[in-house]
Amino acid sequence: MKRLITKKMIFSLLLVLGSVSAYAGDIIVDKSIGMELARDIANETIIACRKDGFHISAVVVDRFGLMRAALRDDRASRFTLEIAERKANMTVMAWTDSGTFKDARADIQQELNHIKGLIVMEGGIKIIAGGYNIGAVGVSGAPGGDKDAACARKALDKLAERIEFAID
Repeated sequence: MKRLITKKMIFSLLLVLGSVSAYAGDIIVDKSIGMELARDIANETIIACRKDGFHISAVVVDRFGLMRAALRDDRASRFTLEIAERKANMTVMAWTDSGTFKDARADIQQELNHIKGLIVMEGGIKIIAGGYNIGAVGVSGAPGGDKDAACARKALDKLAERIEFAID
């Protein structure tokens, strides 16, 4: 009798475990950038560029290309917001900094520039925390994408400890 109960318990447990694994993909847990960190990255990017005498816009998107924060410096052109967002989206799509992608894939640059929300230009930098790609920051308005990217990197360097420990 005791053996029969044990077998039934084991069978029931296996049945439950089997059904749990069959539905394991029903809920997805993602690691993506939060609003507060995104806001602070955008703000620090603008501050970094101001110190160099540039007036820019900074847009931070999450790992899916959804805008989490967007800031335009007082003297930056309104068009810099859209360009910054498109650079950040390009970075998320390629999962590499937009300048690196631009240099590596000149063969498809024109085609990608026709896709709504993307632009292949330097100035998009990926944001990594705990080994996860959590988003990207795009910058526009400095005289050259290399300067846009440098401002983003300064901001990410300043917030590096906070970014690294953002994910448990």
